Amino acid sequence: MLTAFAAFAGLASLQPGAFAQVQAPAQKPQMVENCPGLVASSRPRATPAALRLALNADQVRFTYVGHSTFLIESPQLVRIATDYNDYVRSPVLPDIVTMNHAHSSHFTDRPDPAIKYVLRGWGPTPDQPARHDITLKDVRVRNVPTNIRDWRGGTERHGNSIFIYEMANMCIAHLGHLHHTLNQQQLDEIGRVDVVFVPVDGNMTLDLEGMIEVLQALKAPLMIPMHYFSTYTLHRFLERVRQNWAVEISEIPSLVVSKTSLPATPKVTVLPGN
Repeated sequence: MLTAFAAFAGLASLQPGAFAQVQAPAQKPQMVENCPGLVASSRPRATPAALRLALNADQVRFTYVGHSTFLIESPQLVRIATDYNDYVRSPVLPDIVTMNHAHSSHFTDRPDPAIKYVLRGWGPTPDQPARHDITLKDVRVRNVPTNIRDWRGGTERHGNSIFIYEMANMCIAHLGHLHHTLNQQQLDEIGRVDVVFVPVDGNMTLDLEGMIEVLQALKAPLMIPMHYFSTYTLHRFLERVRQNWAVEISEIPSLVVSKTSLPATPKVTVLPGN
């Protein structure tokens, strides 16, 4: 018995931490405190004054173009267009576009060839989800696949992506054409976000109560509605969320945000432009 114990002790000495690994309890899944990104967790880098155009090194500008398309601008002027399509186009040529294919108003098969990165939120088959993780200057973009309903009422696995944009020490999530609540694995992949663009039509995407559940799980300080088709559907959503959060209506479609300017308590801000 002593010899066997000595042999085990000698093996453990060659593999530091091996005994501790055997004894460590399994970790339970939980929401992480911060978006798990290299760019997001790093300190903002100084940006030359000539490149700022009114953005400091810790600021991001959002401009609501319409439907589910936003123009996102980083401190180093990397421009991203969300749900890039043939109907609602960014006023400037983006460097990165992200797309989902639930409907043609969320993607295009003819993106401008001058765009550096065209990121499609669906893979070649349901068993091969899209997986993106790219970095351009001060921006990192990655995705978390989700399912969508198909035209026959069934389920298309991995037909949508939640895109995560990391810049200026913030994580920004675009829910795309989300059709279901999020499971623990998806929440862990997304991480805690600072700003979320949320579809609020309550019909073509997830129903209102389901979307409230998603927002409560994400815990973003700033929530910006999109994909609402009419003032009726927008106000229906706002009436419901006022039970949980404050609501602000902006007079202009652009908003400049930094980590320090985020609301102390979660808030919904409506940008005109739909």
